[in-house]
Amino acid sequence: MKFKFAHNNFNVTDLDRSLRFYEEALGLKEVRRKEAEDGSFIIVYLGDGETGHLLELTWLRDWEKDHYDLGDNEFHLAFTVDDFEAAHAKHQEMGCICFENEKMGIYFITDPDEYWLEIVPVRK
Repeated sequence: MKFKFAHNNFNVTDLDRSLRFYEEALGLKEVRRKEAEDGSFIIVYLGDGETGHLLELTWLRDWEKDHYDLGDNEFHLAFTVDDFEAAHAKHQEMGCICFENEKMGIYFITDPDEYWLEIVPVRK
């Protein structure tokens, strides 16, 4: 028996805003979507065009709060980038860097729903 990663899910409060963020900040593109017949949810899968791993964004029509409780937000997704300095400059311009660890050579950005995304340079 062998298991392989398929996707991670983040619930989002504004699907269009999140789709714009993930495309601008990380270059992720919509791979497919599923919409409930009754309009109660929309699920959009985003991919990087290189790996098979997907990010699933789920929007729920009947969610009554303006945000999701992320607890201590210790979980996160990590992305490697081939041009760390350019990525850092872009994210700094976007104003989405929330934490930097210069000693480790990494930083984190937050999406519109405050999920943390780790940015790591490609290590050789």
